[in-house]
Amino acid sequence: ASIPLKTGEIVLTSDSYTVEPIFFPGGNIGVLAVCGTINDLAMMGAKPLALMDTIVVEEGFPIASLEKIVDSMISLTTENEIALIGGDFKVMPKGKLDKVVISTFGVGLADRGKLLMDSALKPGDKIIFTGSIGDHEIALISVREGISFESEISSDVAPLWPIIQAALNVGGVHTAKDPTRGGLAEALNELAKKSNVSIWISESNLNLKPEVRAACEMLGLDPLHLACEGRAVIGVSQEKADEVLEAIHKIDNGDTATIIGEVHNENPGYVILETTIGGKRIISPPMGAPLPRVC
Repeated sequence: ASIPLKTGEIVLTSDSYTVEPIFFPGGNIGVLAVCGTINDLAMMGAKPLALMDTIVVEEGFPIASLEKIVDSMISLTTENEIALIGGDFKVMPKGKLDKVVISTFGVGLADRGKLLMDSALKPGDKIIFTGSIGDHEIALISVREGISFESEISSDVAPLWPIIQAALNVGGVHTAKDPTRGGLAEALNELAKKSNVSIWISESNLNLKPEVRAACEMLGLDPLHLACEGRAVIGVSQEKADEVLEAIHKIDNGDTATIIGEVHNENPGYVILETTIGGKRIISPPMGAPLPRVC
């Protein structure tokens, strides 16, 4: 939500995190909570300013685990110059809660009238995706199911404000969305429907790590449906797309960003994939969640 002021807009967001397992390759529930809050604000074009949290744990939850989670939250907010200004802590009786739940409330600031909206794509826009697909959900699955790979798959969880800020500084950005639950397929379908346009993406331009591809083939999963927690879909005017992509590449976690497609007038509301063999197929939003409790 946003509250307009004379010279800007206050942007507010709240969310709850119930990820399982609470510690996973590349992060933990605290890292996820902070990054998720930062990213929700960033997707509206707002600079994250402050964060509050509520932590509820099960009776007997290890103090060492709690300290590790809280320390990671403090570290991330400090690194990203965000004030962790307060919160609350509660304990539930044993058996009434699964380990820990974290809720967050974030505040950001955007320029007046310059909020990014997920209904603002325009025909001719280029679609930038800022990294590889599905790393977060496959990292969780590997821990839950005890699946090992030659190289460990780590969650992509990361704060996205530096990438969005770099893109906004160039200009031409019309929309941004993070593909969390439902993955890239859900994010693109929401953008297409709300903007009343079609989105055409090229399979050959999608960045899918070999180990993620192998896991998807083994488990029968569509990588386009898998949650990401440190990636963004960005709709940019055709004139500014290459310049925005170059600016993103200069950010530490933006070096694998690519232009994956473009926006068209025809067939509004649809997402169409151009396959590597030259065919076309409609990408529908997922009917359900492949894995519960991914965030």
